[in-house]
Amino acid sequence: MTERRYPLAGLRIVEVIDGPLGPATRMLGELGAEVTHIAGPDQPGQLAAVDPRTRAGLRALADHAGKRWLRFDGTNTAPVEAELARADVIVIDTSHGLGKSGPWTADALSAAHPDAIVITASNFGSGNSFSGWQATDPVLHALTAELSRSGIRGKAPLLPPGELAFQCASAQLAYLILLAVYHRQRTGRADRIDFSALDGAMQALDPGYGINGSATMGKPARLLSPDRPAKGIQYPIFRCKDGLVRIYIGAARQWRGMFEWLGCPEQFAAPEMDRIGVRLKTPELNPFIARFFANQTRAELETGATQHGVPLSALIELDETVRTEHIAERGIFADFQIADGSVIPLPNGIMEIDHARMGRTGSPPDMALPAPGNAVLHRPLDGLNVLDLGVIVVGGESSRLLADNGAEVIKLESRAFPDGTRQTDMATGMAVSLAAGHRNKRSLGLNLRAPEGKAIFERMVARADVVLTNFKPGTMTSLGLGFDDLRRIKPDLIMVESSAFGDTGPWRTRMGYGPLVRAATGLTAKWCYPGDDEGYSDSLTIYPDHVAARIGIIGVLALLIDRARSGTGGHVGTAQCDVALAHQAWEIAAAQSGLVDPAEPEDAPWGVFPTAGDDDWCVVTARGDADWAALCAVVPGLDASWNRTERLAGRKVIEAALTAWLAQHSADTAMRLLQGAGIPAARMLRVSEQPDFAYCRERGIFREETHPHLNEPYHTEAMHVRSAAIAPPEGRPAPLMGEHTAEVMRDWLGMADAEIDALTEQGILEPVSPQVIAALARAKEQSA
Repeated sequence: MTERRYPLAGLRIVEVIDGPLGPATRMLGELGAEVTHIAGPDQPGQLAAVDPRTRAGLRALADHAGKRWLRFDGTNTAPVEAELARADVIVIDTSHGLGKSGPWTADALSAAHPDAIVITASNFGSGNSFSGWQATDPVLHALTAELSRSGIRGKAPLLPPGELAFQCASAQLAYLILLAVYHRQRTGRADRIDFSALDGAMQALDPGYGINGSATMGKPARLLSPDRPAKGIQYPIFRCKDGLVRIYIGAARQWRGMFEWLGCPEQFAAPEMDRIGVRLKTPELNPFIARFFANQTRAELETGATQHGVPLSALIELDETVRTEHIAERGIFADFQIADGSVIPLPNGIMEIDHARMGRTGSPPDMALPAPGNAVLHRPLDGLNVLDLGVIVVGGESSRLLADNGAEVIKLESRAFPDGTRQTDMATGMAVSLAAGHRNKRSLGLNLRAPEGKAIFERMVARADVVLTNFKPGTMTSLGLGFDDLRRIKPDLIMVESSAFGDTGPWRTRMGYGPLVRAATGLTAKWCYPGDDEGYSDSLTIYPDHVAARIGIIGVLALLIDRARSGTGGHVGTAQCDVALAHQAWEIAAAQSGLVDPAEPEDAPWGVFPTAGDDDWCVVTARGDADWAALCAVVPGLDASWNRTERLAGRKVIEAALTAWLAQHSADTAMRLLQGAGIPAARMLRVSEQPDFAYCRERGIFREETHPHLNEPYHTEAMHVRSAAIAPPEGRPAPLMGEHTAEVMRDWLGMADAEIDALTEQGILEPVSPQVIAALARAKEQSA
């Protein structure tokens, strides 16, 4: 077994988090940080004593496993103050529990502990007109516009399953904590951060303004249909002999594999079928595939798909997923002993460092963090050199997080294997999604399969700090550019390899995209209208791509922090499969233990309901008796004496009364009336409505940017965090493919123009293609 390394050993975090953001610090604890959880007077003194027979108890076990617990009795602050005095990071959740009602304020903490990074985490951030509002996962889905893309055209919007919004927000918080820690390590400057769960969910779940494909279907947000997607258009699902499978055929080479697998049918032989847009408009294609799949088993289809290079996965239930050989071999879960002596499965780390899973077992060494420096930086990652071989969403988002924070990111591209995000109707290969997702980077066109191209890459590695990839496992090694090869060139290099299913286990050779990961990890099976076995409704989300990117960058930042004392780099391995399963942790524990039914509704009411507007909807959620009492004071016809059991039994009665009341109000009015009474509620926003939503304006979430090769301005993410020390990102335009080839060769390798020209003639270097240059010239003539 590979010896475990703890890159965050010596980092001390004190948290007062009683709400759903607990996974943020759990992830950092898995990487070696000492995390002390301050429990309130109404909580037990140790995690193992938490009652696992309730949802709240199972959530607490999943969120806080591996942390030290210190119980605050409500009066004696001395033990807590002693912990705060030695903390590098202090995180207070001011929207829930002890963090909301306790004696600590951000101002007082910053004053008393000036060297500590102080973070207030809340539902909606501080200092805005929404700061006192209440949030649940459905509320965040409504306001992130995820809800507006979930469901089937002509039906009600469908709430996504589980607690994906808060899980993604937690990953964003963990990333920001380490960004602040690394910035303090380099500059000696402690930060003060105002974190909002809604901000985090908008950034890390499935942002409508950023690098995306299905989120906006390649269109500007203002051109999106206000309705849900039509059934079966994206990522189709087919019946087979023993269940269901899902396919995703994007690239031309994937379609050619599918065409060959189908037996090369003449009716689909036209060259234009290489284009996804043409295939989507070929109505007879999916029925043909359905007939081909019908008499084969899931296993046979998965084997055939792998042989032909076709992305395909069986669509399975969560309980079947956790029993698979793949999950067991990867060690994604480990047993945790609870109060009665029995065990339940809990996440065993969400990433691998140097090929060892960063789980809860083992003890980090007792060591100190490196002494802070005094560098003068504009952004935390100034001076960091990154070679980005990433593609599509995970790859593009990973490098954007680094580029936005000051790193020099070189995006390596090849005409033979173009990044899928460049497959647009624009002759330049530039679209709004690409412009937003690849800002602040430079593009180098390089043929890595040629020996001369590989040699150039190796020379660049000698100057690099980080290499990012998200190819199928083994791809880089097959090119002679695996981590062991590269660290011989640069011993302190950090490399990220991200994939759909990881580099171990039976599924490692599968081609994978988010839709297939969701199908394989039980999410698609739950993302379905009740009673409709064909109403799968996750076709317009790109979860877990954005959050998986953040997991990889959390690993990068942890290794950068450790590199200052160890002098060595390291390898970060992430898998979207692992991320999706970790986000369902308490449900898996509930199902495996049999102590709680995870399929039972949270409470009643709990859902999305129509309002007075045309296709306008409002989420309304009750978290317990207090919310129920508040709702009864607003909505007539409800019985305030009902407990949770009675509410669940009487859901139809409750929903009828609530729907009748909502029919008298617009979604916005209903949201404000309910939130005014302390009830978690939210109107369903569309992507196009977000920039003008009052919360987004007050927080400064978006900004307008322009690109020299796009006809109109577009919205992008304006900041990663509201911080006292970290500057907002620059807005340097995203590059055309190969746009900076010559200047990168000069800057990084000191290459002379004559050599650049010769390598270009040989096809080793690939500057902007003649076709794109011609398209730019035509556009210039038309605008003259």
